[in-house]
Amino acid sequence: MMGRLDNKVAFVTGAARGQGRSHAVRLAEEGADIIAVDICGAVSSNFAPPATGEDLEETAELVKKLGRRISSAVADVRDYGQLVDALERGVAELGRLDIVCANAGVVSYARSHELSAVEWQQTIDVNLTGVWNTCRAAVPTLLEQGEGGSIVITSSSAGLKPAENMGHYAASKHGVLGLMKTMALELGPSSIRVNAVNPGAVDTPLIHNAGTYEVFASDLERVSRDDFEERVAPLMVLPIPWVDPVDVSNAVLFLASDESRYVTGVALPVDGGQVLR
Repeated sequence: MMGRLDNKVAFVTGAARGQGRSHAVRLAEEGADIIAVDICGAVSSNFAPPATGEDLEETAELVKKLGRRISSAVADVRDYGQLVDALERGVAELGRLDIVCANAGVVSYARSHELSAVEWQQTIDVNLTGVWNTCRAAVPTLLEQGEGGSIVITSSSAGLKPAENMGHYAASKHGVLGLMKTMALELGPSSIRVNAVNPGAVDTPLIHNAGTYEVFASDLERVSRDDFEERVAPLMVLPIPWVDPVDVSNAVLFLASDESRYVTGVALPVDGGQVLR
């Protein structure tokens, strides 16, 4: 039975867990081999606990169980050289590159004028510059192959609307949409499509952590997952508190596949209607 991505290779950042792992597995389910990278360590201002090397190994095992090949490496998207090394090794092992999934990201919360310089800089460095590094590491290979390709950038609902207590995050996620649209213009003549997914709240450690819980329920002494769900649900239009990672992955799959062969420069919300509020 043919997969929608047979004989293709996808480069996924932030692949150790959460949305990145989900994207790697979903693309592999449809026939893609995977080049997976993750920092597997802490970014000090990030509210989510750090992914580990064991997490990245688990992603690799999940891909292998699907009968697909994977080249995985520890790499920080803020370090262009690390990305180039990981990508070159992956292309050498797997033979080519077709899909780029610039997914790695961090989150923290504070009023814009109360952010520390470290919080601001780390968020911009990972969420915006990290996406640029990922793309500029990958595009030369796509151009050299001369067969087109698909780049899918992870933005956010906060890339389409303001987000209180997340000015730095919203700035980074608005920024990647400007980069995405510009690259779509630049790379379109080479049949390289560039699009973005804009998730709202997604059921991953990026929202399920003590710091995020505190922001949404600071009036409670102890915040449970149920308490958090009650506070987040009103942000949605659909009767859900958050989307599952695979819901975002299905959008990534569509944008990566030939089913979207004439789709470029698009920001696709996967957010339960959150941007409508």
